[in-house]
Amino acid sequence: MTERKGYAGNGLVHVKNPHLDSMDEDVLYHFNLGTKTHNLPVMFGDVKFVCVGGSPNRMKAFAQLMHKELGLEGDGKDLKDICAGTDRYSMYKAGPVLSISHGMGVPSISIMLHELIKLLHHAKCRDVTIIRIGTSGGLGIDPGTVVITDIAVDSFFKAQFEQVILDNIVVRSTELDKDLVEELLNCSKEIHDFPTLIGHTMCTYDFYEGQGRLDGALCSFSNEKKLEYLKKAHDAGVRNIEMESTVFAAICGLCGLKAAVVCVALLNRLEGDQIKAPHEVLVEYQQRPQHLISIFIKKRLGLYNQMELLCIFPE
Repeated sequence: MTERKGYAGNGLVHVKNPHLDSMDEDVLYHFNLGTKTHNLPVMFGDVKFVCVGGSPNRMKAFAQLMHKELGLEGDGKDLKDICAGTDRYSMYKAGPVLSISHGMGVPSISIMLHELIKLLHHAKCRDVTIIRIGTSGGLGIDPGTVVITDIAVDSFFKAQFEQVILDNIVVRSTELDKDLVEELLNCSKEIHDFPTLIGHTMCTYDFYEGQGRLDGALCSFSNEKKLEYLKKAHDAGVRNIEMESTVFAAICGLCGLKAAVVCVALLNRLEGDQIKAPHEVLVEYQQRPQHLISIFIKKRLGLYNQMELLCIFPE
């Protein structure tokens, strides 16, 4: 069974669940929010951009960056975690930008996306763009390279996500918005010495065996078999590996959200398994997707100034 994408022509976030209409209250449990306890349209109705990433600290830092870049009033260091009543996810708002952590792996981001999309629906948000920013293992590319995903693929290099529903396997498309991909690539060209490319992203179900690592607690294959598999992935167009992109692309596509995945490579998996770069180098790498998306958002809002960019990334 294959599900197809759905779009709401009026720009509203499309929720494909007829049961929601008959519910007296919708409790977004993992966000500690709800339709009766919070005025979601007032709190979130102006949101146009949602950025999600694994780490709570990283998403707080991104919200603080956007607070500064958008010239908002007050001190961005004082941004409050909207989900402070729960320890599952963190959420910060900077003007029209919502920044949310999603944890690691398909189950964690899937739960977050269900409640996020319902939140955007209840808040009557329009024309929302959602972007996952994060880290990944590169495949045949230099560490520090930013990969903009065109298609998310599974461990068999298929552009699909298999969702088990009751006792059925439902296959969902994992294609991402092509125009958004090109727009992000064009934004990257504004930054000096900022290696960026478009490629397939492979999503796995774990960090060790699922990604062909030799350094986990369990390993039943040789280095030769590992390299054979990774080279096969590279030949299929895969340029980086992470653990969330397929379900992210599938759910966003079904709900009519224009979505993108932008991840930096921390290492080249064809050369090793462990991340050994110095801490300060890794911090700079992790900031690259954030700066790219900040430029994208400012351009969309008509606030972009290239002279400011030269101060951040001098030639």
